[in-house]
Amino acid sequence: MEETREFRGISKRLAANYLEGLGGERRDEAGDRIEGERWSAALSERKVNPMGSITLNEVEIRFEGETEALEPLIERFAQKAMRAGG
Repeated sequence: MEETREFRGISKRLAANYLEGLGGERRDEAGDRIEGERWSAALSERKVNPMGSITLNEVEIRFEGETEALEPLIERFAQKAMRAGG
């Protein structure tokens, strides 16, 4: 299974920390790749302008792995990421 999600308002560093908290390990110093048991995640970050002069971080995560491992991981990650903004 492969799924790509975008999360606004969090940094790549924070996203990598969340994934580590969910059982992953960094595979590079930049935190671009996190691997867990039966899953991996590739992270990238960019600035987006949703309207006017407002600029937000957007982290794109490409999740790969076994469906049974990914579905709960993505759900738990999304819950953590939604709370990040406040």
